[in-house]
Amino acid sequence: MPLFKKKKTEEKKDLQASSIEKENGDGTGISIKVLGTGCGSCHALVENVKKAVEQKGLDVEVEFITDMKIAMQYGAMAMPALVVNGKLVSAGRIYKPSQIIELLDKFCLLDQH
Repeated sequence: MPLFKKKKTEEKKDLQASSIEKENGDGTGISIKVLGTGCGSCHALVENVKKAVEQKGLDVEVEFITDMKIAMQYGAMAMPALVVNGKLVSAGRIYKPSQIIELLDKFCLLDQH
């Protein structure tokens, strides 16, 4: 019986992954999302991400998502969380704009644009 349970779990993960991919659109460009509850810390991270994007001269929309079901699909267990191109890159921290730029550069996301 454990094999059947494992298969259902894998199917559920695939379903969640596909729903996340649909949110990201066609996969071109950079997708940046801040996940949070709407608290002051979450809003601070959103503003800092927008400043970082502006400083780099990128034309990228920063989405702020407060739906906890979506946050859980990304695996975010602490808020605010930062998702770039569908991947959770930070949770539970408020980064300064300069730190966000470093974080994105570390993941080789801004070097391409």
